[in-house]
Formats: sequence, C-alpha cells, structure tokens
Amino acid sequence: MMKINIFYIAKIAVVASVGGFLFGFDLVIIAGALPFLKTEFQLSEAMQGFAVSSAILGCVVGPIGGLWFTDRWGRKKTMMFSGVLFMVSSIGCAIAWGLWDFSFYRFLGGLGIGLAMISSPIYIAELAPTHLRGVLVNVNQLSNVIGINMAVISCYLFSFDGWGWRWMMASEVIPTTILILGLLVIPESPSWLVLKGQVNAADRILTRIYDKEIAAAEVQRIKASNQMAHGSSFKTLLSPGIKTALIIAILLMVLQQINGVNMLLLYAPSILMDAGVSMGSHAILSSLPVYGFILVCTLLSFPLIRKFNRRTLLVSSVSFMAIGHIVMAINFQQGWPPLFALFPMLIGAGAFTLGLAPLGWIILSEIFPNHIRGKATAVVCIFLYLASFITAQFFPVLTQWFITTNGNPAGVYWIFASICTAGALFCWFKVPETKGLSLEKIGEFWQTNIRNK
Repeated sequence: MMKINIFYIAKIAVVASVGGFLFGFDLVIIAGALPFLKTEFQLSEAMQGFAVSSAILGCVVGPIGGLWFTDRWGRKKTMMFSGVLFMVSSIGCAIAWGLWDFSFYRFLGGLGIGLAMISSPIYIAELAPTHLRGVLVNVNQLSNVIGINMAVISCYLFSFDGWGWRWMMASEVIPTTILILGLLVIPESPSWLVLKGQVNAADRILTRIYDKEIAAAEVQRIKASNQMAHGSSFKTLLSPGIKTALIIAILLMVLQQINGVNMLLLYAPSILMDAGVSMGSHAILSSLPVYGFILVCTLLSFPLIRKFNRRTLLVSSVSFMAIGHIVMAINFQQGWPPLFALFPMLIGAGAFTLGLAPLGWIILSEIFPNHIRGKATAVVCIFLYLASFITAQFFPVLTQWFITTNGNPAGVYWIFASICTAGALFCWFKVPETKGLSLEKIGEFWQTNIRNK
C-alpha cells in the first residue's frame, strides 16, 4: 500500500484554501453591508448592483494577470500577491467616503480573488494524490463556505451601528494576515517546478509526501506529461481535444455563476426584505440558517465526492437547484409568509453546495494537461467572473423590473429555473468523468484526441 504523509498534505491544503476563505468572505460581506450602504450613499438599484459587482469585475481582470503570474512566478507567489491585494481592499473599503472609491477598493479585492481562485485549486490538485484529489480540492470549497459564514456573523455583530459596515469591511484584514503568514511555510507546486526545470526541488517536496521510490516515479510521470506538450501558447488552447476541454470547462463554470444560487447568497438579506422581513439586522439574522446550512452541506459533500462519480452528482445538484428556484417563484406569486422564502433558498443553496459548487472547481483543476493548465484555467475564470459580474449587476435591476411590472420578483426565479434545467442536460451529455484518473492520464486523453483528429 502506498505510504502518504496525510498530515503534510492536509496542512498544505488548509493553508492554500485560505484563498477560498477570502473569496467567500469578500463576496458575501457586501450582502450584509448593502442595506446600510444603500441608505448612506443613496444607491439606486443599478448602483447597488455595481457596489456588489465591482469586486466581481476585478475578478474578471484578475485572471489576465494570473496568466502571467501562475506560469512565470508560480502558484505560491500568486496566492501571496492576492493576499496583499485583499488587505489593501479591506482597508480601503473601510475608509471609503463614496460609492466610487468604495467600488475601486472592491475592484482591487476582486483582482485578488481572481488570482487566488486560479492558483489555489490548481496548487492543491497538483500536490494531491490521485485518490484524494477531489476531497482535497474540496477543502478550498469548505474554506470558501466557512468564509461566507464568518462574513455573515461579522455583518450581524456590526449591524447595530450606522458605521458598522466599515468594521464589516475592515474585518477581512485578520484572515488575510493568516493567509500571508501561512503561505510562507508551504512549498511550491512540484508540477510547476518540473515545468521550470527544477526537478531536484520537486523531488524533495514529493519525497515529503510519498516514499522515495514513489516520489521519483511521480517526477518521471510529470516529466513525461510535459514532454507530450505541443507548446503552451494560447494557440494550444484551440487545438482539437484541448479546445473541447476548454469549451466544456467554460460552460460548466459559467453555469456555476448564472444558475441564480449565488444571487441567493449575495443578496440573501435583500431577498428576505423583498419577501417582507424587516430591515437591517433582522434580515441578516434571518439569513443565517441559509449560510449555516451550506456549511453543513459542504461537510456532507466530502463523502459524496469520494463515493459517487462527478457527473451523477452534477446532474442531481443542478436539477434540485431548478426545483429550489421553482418553489421560490411560487412563493412570491402566492404571497406566502416572509420566512417561507427560506425554504427554497435552503433547497437551492444546499443542492449547489453538495454538487456544482465544489465539482466545478474540482473538474476545472483536473481537466487540462499540466503544460497548459495555468493558461486554460485563467481563460475559463475570465468567462466565469464575467458571467458572475453580469448576473450580479443586473439581478437587482431585473428583480425591480419584475416587481414593478408584475408586483413580485417571481419571473427572475423562473428564468433561473430554466437555466438550471438546461444546465442539468449539459452536465449529463457533455461533461466527462474524471474521477480516479491521474492528472497526467486526463492530459493524455486530450492529447490522444488531438492526434486522432
């Protein structure tokens, strides 16, 4: 039986996943602050959308820098730079005196998110043993959900002061500091080191994970995979086989953003206010069950990912998300009591967290060959965050349009239900099964596809 230093791998995964924590914390802290920002800065629906989506706009730009950083400077230094951007963003948002400077610092935080969410899952996947890869990459998702819950708690604690939203934004400094310090004690990705010709350094790191014989075999396998490369320029992404993987990854990750569940999380207090829950602290408190529930579902996703194949979980997840949106639409149409809105939010958020949320990142981290993974992931993330920006920007505007036109926002959720239904069909027919395959074997599959075209 292969000997693996589980403690060492787990430590690396936990530190690297702090980037996921910051991703969840940064994008959800605005949910609690938004009702207070709306009052202080007199925000229209479109301005509310921009206050939320300005960080996501930074996420769109972040992967462009990530294309250069992850390949040139490595996964670890990219994560460290993202931490610096997070810290500047947190302090800047806390002292902002208007929407535009607030949004500028949110944009900087988004740049950090874009860099972290490229480098963190790739880094973990490249260090993880094949049979533990899905579980360890999912640590990033668990960290993300913990960040979401900590953000909601922070929002509630500071929601009783008119200036409390500034403390909400400033509270991100603490986990950011932990990320930067933690990154000082973990190694660089062995796959990246081999790509850069630093074979001895890669071997030393792998020897801390496996015994010497297995570590040497891993180095040779990585080298063999790299020798299959047909170049690592952007043109390679359009090669037959690789292009198919790219299209699948883009569509899967765009689905992860436009399915509507992210809007349930980003705008949870505002949605509950639309349903009739009172303003401010009460709306934040009422949304806590949703965020707590996704934490429980994230923990449950670990055994599910190990037991079931990727595609079955994806299809089930997206199908139940569609059901959640349908129930939410009916809830608004029938005028059920305000807290009834929690029920469909729990269905959608739970299904998302058990399947599409972690598996999107897991599949993205493993579907591309080593030599092109950094560039491919960055390109996918540009589309991912662009889709997220558009959705976050127009969700409050579209919601208000349906309220004005029909008296309730049910139409928004019928749209999301349709998207999820189409997404379930896509996952069933187009997403390949990658469970149990080494990153090199997955890369060989696409390379073989190239040669057979």
